[in-house]
Amino acid sequence: MTGYIIRRLISLIFVLLAVATIVFFLMNAVPGGPWGYGERGHSPEALENLKVRYGLDKPVGERYLTYLGNVLRLDFGESFSVAGNPPVLQHIVRVWPVTMHVGLYTILVAFSLGLLMGITAAYYRNSWIDNVVTFVATMGVTLPSFIIATWFLFIFGYQNGWGQPGKWIIGPITENGNALLSWDYFLPVITYALGPMAIIARYTRASFTDAMNADYIRTARAKGLTERAIMIGHVFRNALIPMVTVLLPTIPDLLTGSLFIEVVYGIPGLGKFFVTSIFSRDYPMIMALVLLIALLWGLTYLVTDVLYTVIDPRIRVGGRVRSA
Repeated sequence: MTGYIIRRLISLIFVLLAVATIVFFLMNAVPGGPWGYGERGHSPEALENLKVRYGLDKPVGERYLTYLGNVLRLDFGESFSVAGNPPVLQHIVRVWPVTMHVGLYTILVAFSLGLLMGITAAYYRNSWIDNVVTFVATMGVTLPSFIIATWFLFIFGYQNGWGQPGKWIIGPITENGNALLSWDYFLPVITYALGPMAIIARYTRASFTDAMNADYIRTARAKGLTERAIMIGHVFRNALIPMVTVLLPTIPDLLTGSLFIEVVYGIPGLGKFFVTSIFSRDYPMIMALVLLIALLWGLTYLVTDVLYTVIDPRIRVGGRVRSA
């Protein structure tokens, strides 16, 4: 197991290198740059000075090698678009806690309610409960998040005074700013959780339904086991593998933020800054955020593969299955 994890981590390094290479050259291949004339009012002399300052006057190949060398020292450069031109890594560390708090609460709500809805629908399948869960899950998947966010903001925010859109702070959560589990979090978390919750409920229902119809479940009932023992000891364990495959990959998205949610509710998190950096051609910020997302996805898939062996000891890492 240790050797497998080490090999996967080494391969993840090459994946990050490939991602960095592709994104770097794509950004530099697109016409234009982080500064222009017009609105920003930069003269040709000022533009040239800015390019020299940030090394954009050098050939793209030389800049690429310099960038890789700096990344090895965890130096991602300075932001072009953020006020004060702070170091990219410093800015990410500053704004990520906001997105992380919303994401962690969203994971808690989406996973708990999604699992509960899916298991209940599977246990009472083809009943009115199953129909209600299916309807709610379908609505959660099909309705765009920005539509739900707008509805919630109008109904609960402006009509009833819940939440404080646009008044979020950047940095650690404090009692005087964004209190934990305050109404400031309520609307964004519920809005953000509806989509993942619907997906989790649908796949949980399908996994539990397949497991409950298996032959070994009928054998367990014939042996006189209680429904509780069958659900916990047999159904839940065997339904976990397909559920883990679907559920865990939703975590990186939730921890890196949603553009629509953060824009509608005025949350200054990673999702909002990511799109802002794309429009402003903030090359260092784009590269850092892309590498962060790629790293989270790579680690998520590694954790998923390791969990397979924990759930079912017959499975070996690498995709092989031990013989019974």
